[in-house]
Amino acid sequence: MFRWLRAYTHSDDPHVAACNTIAMVIAWNQPYYPLYLLWIVGRDAWVGIPDAFSGVLFFAVPAIARRFPLLGRIAMVVFSVANVVFCSMMLGEAAGVQLLYIPCGMLAAILFTWRERSVMLAMTALPLVAWYFTRTRLDIPPIRFTPEAYASLFTLNAVSAGALMVFFGWLLAGINRAVEERGR
Repeated sequence: MFRWLRAYTHSDDPHVAACNTIAMVIAWNQPYYPLYLLWIVGRDAWVGIPDAFSGVLFFAVPAIARRFPLLGRIAMVVFSVANVVFCSMMLGEAAGVQLLYIPCGMLAAILFTWRERSVMLAMTALPLVAWYFTRTRLDIPPIRFTPEAYASLFTLNAVSAGALMVFFGWLLAGINRAVEERGR
């Protein structure tokens, strides 16, 4: 299985390889989010069940990137932002899901080259636009949780945002190393 996964995510382009790696990490983690919600909010965790299925979108990213590398990287950012929008709508602003727009912006900044800066600009603007839209128009979650549950959700999402940024930083170091080695 690991051999197949390595072949599925492989790319000679370090930006695409990083994109594919991130997509797989997120795809494998999506089914667990409703379990975290169940642990924190109990029976009202049903609001997060649809999010578990978004892993399929992330799993498709390497297939898209294999045929259309730029489109695969764009899809990765768009799927990530859409996932945060959805979770923001379902959980509300107090859950801190919107903190995940920060790693979405960082993701957009590292997945594109300087030659692709117009795409990079659009993709880095996307989380900001989505944040504004969800903050001002979509903060009507179907269920309100207790203040304690919101505090726990906020902590979960803050830690997740921080962990993603560290992970993206490690991948950026790998991209930089691969680009340097190509230049030699």
